[in-house]
Amino acid sequence: MWIMIAGPYRTGARSAEERERNLLALNRAAFEVFRKGHIPILGVNLALPVIAAAGDATYDDIMMPLSLALAERCDGILRLEGVSSGADQEVERVRAHGGHVFRSLAAVPDEAEIQGSGEAAGPSHAPVPEWIHPDAECVSPPRGRGAGHQGGLPKLNTSD
Repeated sequence: MWIMIAGPYRTGARSAEERERNLLALNRAAFEVFRKGHIPILGVNLALPVIAAAGDATYDDIMMPLSLALAERCDGILRLEGVSSGADQEVERVRAHGGHVFRSLAAVPDEAEIQGSGEAAGPSHAPVPEWIHPDAECVSPPRGRGAGHQGGLPKLNTSD
């Protein structure tokens, strides 16, 4: 399964060092999910490099839109302890499309257990859409047909 790891990153952190500790906790949980045979997904790890390229002023415009779009594509979510409205939004996004919500690492099953249970495959195991061609160099949906497409991301200022 693709399992998002959700928990505090910026909420409650008063310094860059505290944010780094929060990020390390998220990534350690991701490693444990990986050891169970799953693909760990962290919205913050997708968003932070984009924010770094676009500028710190774009944080609010990028962090949650990317994280929530990613949550829509995950089979489940592991919600770590701690106050985080962003993590709560990610949980609701996964729950809304029928994904699994895990409240502890112990609750995340080993992939081998799932394979043997006959459990229905989640979104990451869905059939390949018809617009994906095996010989294509670049795969993208026709305009307006992307799953969960919300638009609204800020335009990058490419003039220097």
